[in-house]
Amino acid sequence: MDYFRKNRGTGSNKQSSTPIRMRIIVGVILVLFAMLIGQLAYLQLVYGSRFKVEVQQSDSTVVSNQVPRGVMYDAEGHVLVGNKATNAITYTKSTSTTTTQIYQISNALSNYIKITDEKPTKQMVADYYLADGDNNTKITAKLPKSAKVDANGNKKTNSEVYQAAIAYVEKLNPKLTEKQKTAALIFNKISGAYTLSTIYIKNKGLTDKEIAQVGEHLSELPGVGIGTDWQRSYPNGSSIQSIIGSVSTEKSGLPSDNLQYYLRNGYSRNDRVGTSYLEEEYEPLLKGTKSTSKVTTKSNGNIQQTKTVYDGQAGTSLMLTIDAKYQKEVQASLKRIYSSAIGAGAARYSNGAYAVAMNPNTGALLATAGLNRNTNTGKVTDNALGVINQSFIMGSVVKGATVSGGLINKVITPTNNTLPDTPIYLPGSPVKKSVYPIGTFSSLDAKTALEVSSNIYMMHLAMNWVGAKYVPKTYIHMPDTAFNTLRRNFAMFGLGQKTGVDLPGEVAGIEGKSFNSKGNILSGSVLDLAYGNYDAYTPIQLVQYVSTIANGGYRMQPYIVQSVGKTSKDGKKIYINYNKKPNVQQSIPWTSDELNVVREGFWRVVHGTNGWGTAHYLKDVKPSVSGKTGTAQTFYYDAEHPNRKHNIELINATFIGYAPSKNPKLAVAVVFPGLDPDMEGKYTLQVAKAMIQDYFKLHSTK
Repeated sequence: MDYFRKNRGTGSNKQSSTPIRMRIIVGVILVLFAMLIGQLAYLQLVYGSRFKVEVQQSDSTVVSNQVPRGVMYDAEGHVLVGNKATNAITYTKSTSTTTTQIYQISNALSNYIKITDEKPTKQMVADYYLADGDNNTKITAKLPKSAKVDANGNKKTNSEVYQAAIAYVEKLNPKLTEKQKTAALIFNKISGAYTLSTIYIKNKGLTDKEIAQVGEHLSELPGVGIGTDWQRSYPNGSSIQSIIGSVSTEKSGLPSDNLQYYLRNGYSRNDRVGTSYLEEEYEPLLKGTKSTSKVTTKSNGNIQQTKTVYDGQAGTSLMLTIDAKYQKEVQASLKRIYSSAIGAGAARYSNGAYAVAMNPNTGALLATAGLNRNTNTGKVTDNALGVINQSFIMGSVVKGATVSGGLINKVITPTNNTLPDTPIYLPGSPVKKSVYPIGTFSSLDAKTALEVSSNIYMMHLAMNWVGAKYVPKTYIHMPDTAFNTLRRNFAMFGLGQKTGVDLPGEVAGIEGKSFNSKGNILSGSVLDLAYGNYDAYTPIQLVQYVSTIANGGYRMQPYIVQSVGKTSKDGKKIYINYNKKPNVQQSIPWTSDELNVVREGFWRVVHGTNGWGTAHYLKDVKPSVSGKTGTAQTFYYDAEHPNRKHNIELINATFIGYAPSKNPKLAVAVVFPGLDPDMEGKYTLQVAKAMIQDYFKLHSTK
């Protein structure tokens, strides 16, 4: 306090020392201020432009937005899957948006729009309810002490207390009005949005009135806007949708199993992506290039301006090999004929039916149809993808490959191919024979064996081929390589191999066991394999195999995307950038004479005069048909009760063929699994007939 104590002297010349000290302090302060002002001036003059750029960068952010996916066309240029533009209410979240602001915007927006296709969950209701400050205070006060303090007397975190409040409100189950339910849904959407990302509040069923009302009040709804969204549309029906595949919704976003892959490739979590089949396989092309916008925010974090930097580019369009009209015809024929099999009782235990058509010269898929049937409920659904991911024991249709292998490996020749038609008697096993009575034929050549579908011929051929030693009813010895020998031959035609079709999810089939538990080769199963009653193949493998015979020996890779290009802005034209070139996977090393043995056999299956011919039903079809039928023994399997034992014997009925018999343009495969063996009928032949006639009717002038 000495600074403020007066001197006690009485002379007039005596002055206080306080003003001197104060002058010194004030002087120091003034010097410091001068230095500070000088430094600020220096920074402003020397580094001002640099700081200005940095401030602008921190206040400006580039964000991206979705663009329409690529369109898919059929072979004739008709749209199979396109994009339907819809109006949408959008929201872009600023960097400083608070829960209270979200609550206010949600309530305000619910005055102008309704969301009726969604219902808020209890969690959504609780979050919305607690966003009201009064409600939050009231509920927090009602929470028991244990919800706020742990066992050691320490305060719980805000997050823990909030979760307790959520549980309390969920149990309380407050009743919301319809408007509040909409507000709760909006609150949930906005709360889950990423900062400066644009989301859709409502993009379905938006009325003109709702758009007008929101538009009138945009100034009162910060972050809310009116934009355009798109949805996948199927103007030619959904019969092929199971091949086209699906696209995720904005709500489901990126698939969790591939989340990191998509994020590394520049996707946002709520982006819509192809999740199956063509939509997934061609995702990199279909997605397009996102549009980008520059979002400028104020110092308080609110969005000041949004400016489009790049309009983006719609996804690449695909032209498929499938003709929409023909696809509809094939699907309709399969449904109609399969329904008749169900009605007749023949398909009581059948789990579906499949049909596929291909251009044998290029590998282009022309139609893929499939049905899946729940044997417990009887419900039938479309399952076109069954042609690539369902495997069945196919029966005698594979005999063309067996005969081909015998010819190529010189076990038989085009001029010397007669074998005895005596049944195979293995020790301790039922006789192995053909469907016709024993003794019908004493011997058969290869062409006739195909015509009458002789199992016996194929078994004798296989034994000669692999070098088996056989004494009827007494002894059989197969070399350990027997299965490999036959399977390598079948694989040459694509049987038991993935075809490489441009669709995800293709399976290779099912290979039966080669050895028993003691390591001994299953000799009887080798014989079964030779005539198609052991390994399981897919329908697409069958059509690839028969195409190889039809085109003269070239195993063509099946494909469904013919061309890649860009769709015009009016959506009426596609500009092609790339055309698929047919791919020969393997050339069969046979001579023309060897090929003609198989082709003649397939011709006689349909047009032969032998009473045991199996496809005479197709004799009058124009153009002429060559092909092969098949029947394989199987048993009923209940997928919903896999451990339940069933002894119901069934058959798989199959047909493969091509037309015209000379210079083929169409190859088909039809599979009806699980039919009653006493009611096989001609269902596969009926479908094949319809497929061939419909195709050439549609393409008669082309």
